[in-house]
Amino acid sequence: MTHKYSRSVATNMVIANMIGTGIFTSLGFQVLEGGIPDPFAILMIWLLGGIVSLCGATVYGEVATRINRSGGEYAFLSDIYHPLLGFLSGWVSLFVGFSAAIASLALATGEYFLPVLGVSNDPLIKLEILEITPSKLVGISVLIIVLLVHLRGIKWGGIFQNVMTYVKLILIGTFLLMPFIFLGDYEASEISFAPTDKTMDTILSVPFAGALVWVMFSYSGWNASTYIVGNLENPRKNLPFSLIVGTVVVTVIYILMNFVFMYVARFDELALQVDLGNVVANKILGTKIGLLFSLVFSLALVSGVSAMFIAAPRVAEQIGKDYSVFKILGQQTKNGAPKYALFLIFVISFLLVIFSSFKEIIEYIGLTLSIFSLLTVFGVFILRAREKKSEMHATNYVRAWGYPLTPIIFIGVTLWMISYFVIDDPIRLVWSLATVIPAVIIYYATQSNKNKNDSTPTDKLDD
Repeated sequence: MTHKYSRSVATNMVIANMIGTGIFTSLGFQVLEGGIPDPFAILMIWLLGGIVSLCGATVYGEVATRINRSGGEYAFLSDIYHPLLGFLSGWVSLFVGFSAAIASLALATGEYFLPVLGVSNDPLIKLEILEITPSKLVGISVLIIVLLVHLRGIKWGGIFQNVMTYVKLILIGTFLLMPFIFLGDYEASEISFAPTDKTMDTILSVPFAGALVWVMFSYSGWNASTYIVGNLENPRKNLPFSLIVGTVVVTVIYILMNFVFMYVARFDELALQVDLGNVVANKILGTKIGLLFSLVFSLALVSGVSAMFIAAPRVAEQIGKDYSVFKILGQQTKNGAPKYALFLIFVISFLLVIFSSFKEIIEYIGLTLSIFSLLTVFGVFILRAREKKSEMHATNYVRAWGYPLTPIIFIGVTLWMISYFVIDDPIRLVWSLATVIPAVIIYYATQSNKNKNDSTPTDKLDD
């Protein structure tokens, strides 16, 4: 029996991947004087982030259904450009993109959960290169629980993903209504959301471009369901649905959440805060009842960890199918779980939780991941040119909405962000290149072990 993920799982993967720590931290830096302290401009930057992500999602729908292999950019870039580029993308996704994101979400879960436990985050063990804190122990517990669930197979992993995402959406819905249910029980910020005579200058400023980098980091994950296209029921219909609907839902949620943050709390109350959900909940409900929201926020973050435990192993699994030296990663249980790929992601994430902080990691992986997304979106022009040259017009894939405007918008804004990123701190580019150097060495060292037959894209999508 072939196990497949349903449309709801794919859509919830997108939603859960996108809604993580970014939405609860970015605004705390945007309201500073060096940021974009204009309520209207802040809402516009989150709308722009959603539009750019939606443009990318529509193009990814075409690229993914044309190539029809699980693995996301690893599969796409291998087919469109060269297997080396795909391997580099897979390397960054596994060892930095997914694993670092999983680890940061696990740690954030611990941070939100600590107030419920009533303990401080003082180190329990402190050595020269190792520091174990209560938040790290909670994060490790989350990793173990999610690993065990997904080892049960596609069916149980899908059920768990749906349940945890619905918990997250119910929480967010409650959170958005809460300021108006308890209206009068707290002192609102009285911020004006109307544009001012300085709003346009703010939108065209360099800090706006810098803030957009972190907004797009918050939107990252809009392409999540492309990683399971080979394991998805009716991908021609369900993949674009999951990408577009998931992205639109999150865009609306992000704009509404930022509105609520600024409606409830003053800029000085939001500045530099990395747990805005707790800040707002405590102001409306008081500290004691706010603890309940800390608990639910921590549970909500688990859905993001789970979603990445679905997507990331599919990259490792596809590499295992393409390279015999890594073939153990391509093995599945009878329930469809890529067990060794799951263990690999768990081990990398576990080590990052134990040994790392993520401020530096997030700064330089944002650049690298943006480059791979940019190349994937540009690939739609190459795929269409190939089709035109071959004079064979296939009908078994979806076509990107708004082509060529949607890929042009995504490429233009992404180039703008990358330029700001490099000019602001050129060392980030050096770190990004350093990240992929080991992958180049491994790629050429394993060329004699490549399973060329396994890397050929599937010709036809399931109906």
